[in-house]
Order: sequence, then structure tokens, then C-alpha cells
Amino acid sequence: MKGQVPFWHPSEYQRRLPLLKQRAKVLETIRRFFLQRDFLEVETPILQISPGLEPHLKAFRTELVEPFGQEDRTMYLHTSPEFTMKKLLAAGLPKIFQMARVFRNEERSKRHHPEFVMLEWYRAQTDYRQIMDDTIELVRECARACGAKVLKENGRECDPFADWQRISIAEACRQYAGFDLEKTLPDEPTLDPDPAPLAKVARNLGIQVAEDDRWDDIYFRIAFEKIEPNLGRGVPTILYDYPVCMAALSRRKPSDPRFAERFEVYVGDIELANAFSELTDAVEQRQRFEYDMDLKEKLYGERYPIDDDFINAVAAMPEAAGIAVGVDRLVMLITGVERIEDVLWAPVA
Repeated sequence: MKGQVPFWHPSEYQRRLPLLKQRAKVLETIRRFFLQRDFLEVETPILQISPGLEPHLKAFRTELVEPFGQEDRTMYLHTSPEFTMKKLLAAGLPKIFQMARVFRNEERSKRHHPEFVMLEWYRAQTDYRQIMDDTIELVRECARACGAKVLKENGRECDPFADWQRISIAEACRQYAGFDLEKTLPDEPTLDPDPAPLAKVARNLGIQVAEDDRWDDIYFRIAFEKIEPNLGRGVPTILYDYPVCMAALSRRKPSDPRFAERFEVYVGDIELANAFSELTDAVEQRQRFEYDMDLKEKLYGERYPIDDDFINAVAAMPEAAGIAVGVDRLVMLITGVERIEDVLWAPVA
């Protein structure tokens, strides 16, 4: 931007250097945390056949030119290392972690950057409850290493050392929005629930609904206005058990297959992490991906390829659970800054 001091200017770097040293401390603490628990640090390729298949994510596309006459291929910069890390689970590795550079197009704001660091870890033979415990311990350890007694977001303070709030989406809807989420879902699990029952709830709450809204469109509007403002206040919140239509890579709950074993972590208004008990049904995984790509094509006029090798790996995976944590956002919370670029060594120009 014209007139703006460049990030490398000595005066600007001196302002940010204490924050960047805290960032280095967080990365050092993360690595030590997992190595002390017998996790293996892995590295996976950024170039992928399939970049990540969440319908609303936009990936960077490139061409892989082969040197010896093989056919050139369209490739993508991954939006997450998840697919390849799960292949390593299928290979037999029991506990793995990675701090990966990931890339998401059309994302730039105070809390978003087109290139950022994603921490992911996976455990075989466990479920999302163990990952919840890991997350609490890790966040506390990083805060402690940096001398932070609280996490700070938009001027608010959140105590990671107190008991974290754990609340299901269904209970959050009852407590903060006054409706029964389960009654808005059909008796049988589906990726595309009838939006009419939830639309009626939204209108009663004074929330505008459009004719072509899907069930999850309406839920996100209700969550934004009624639920999320109550999360991560005073202590971090673990929001868990999402409807299966909002959990493309997580397994269904045995007790109620309309819901999936997924959770997110909120600190104030910042979504810090997203986690699953992993889906290991290859047929169902392909069906979910195909549904999501049909939706992406309908909304944005494009679709990304499904990695058949990943589908084969899903069938070979053990029972497992994993999580993705935004490292840059964690550093923001520990240092109390409001701009993600303040905790990046060098931003994307």
C-alpha cells in the first residue's frame, strides 16, 4: 500500500521483534510438547492432487511439468496436510504431528492470511476426547512458556488455565438461542437436511432467511448472531458434536448418527482449532466428497478432484482422531495483537 512502511524497515521490525520472538518460543514449545509424548514429526508435500475439499475453500492452482516426457498435471497447493497425514496413519504410524505451511486463496483479513502455519496431530486408536485433552494441555504449555497468564482477543481476556467450557452444539442452541436443534433435523442422518424447520426457528429469532438457503446456511447465521458471541468468554470453549451435514471428515456418533464427533475451539471471537474422530468408511467418505464438490460447483462453478489414493487409505486407516490448530492465531492470542501480520516474519506481499 502506498505510503506504508515496508515490513523489513528496521523501525517496523524493531516494533514487531518481541512478538516474533514469542512466535519462535511457541513453535519451540509445540515441538517439545509432542516429542516428549513420543509423537513423530512428519513432513508432507505441499503440492497435491486434491487440495482439500471443503466447499467454500479456494485453493491455489499450478501445473506440474514433468522432465522426461510424462504428461503434465494440474496440481494444487494444499489447504491442509490432512489427507497425506492420514495416509501415514494408514501406513501404521500411531502418533504424528506437523507444522505445515498451508495456502488458501481469497483469504486476507486481520485474522486470515493466504499463507499460514497449520499444526496438525493425529493419534491412532483413540477418539476426539483425547484430542480435547491434548489441546488444553498444549495451549496451556505455550502460554506458560511465553509468560502469558491469559489469552487476549480484541481487548478481552480468556484464562486457559481455568476449566475450559465444553458444550455440545445442541446444548449451545438450547442455552443461547432457545431452540431444540435435534427437532430441526430429520430422524435419519443426511448431508442435505430440509431447511424449513430451521428457517422457522431463524424467523422466530428475528434472523433473515433467503428462499435458497440450505440448512447449514441458516445454522451459520443463527450461530453468528446468537451462539458464537457467548463462546470463549472468560475461558476457552470446546464446541462439539456437529450435525453430520457439517462434518465431512469425521465419523458419526454411535449414539445418534445424525451428529458427528467433531469439535472446534473458540477463544473470544477467534476460532482456533477444528478436530474430528476420523471417518474410516471409504464409501461414505467418497459420497461426502462428491456431495461437497457438487455443492462447490453449484456455488462457485468449479470443483477439485478427489484423490482416489486417499480414499483407499481411508479404508486402511485405524480408528483415529486428529486436529488442525492455527499457529499464527495462537501466537496472536498469547501476544494480544489484533493483526495476524504482526506475528509473521514476512507477510505475503
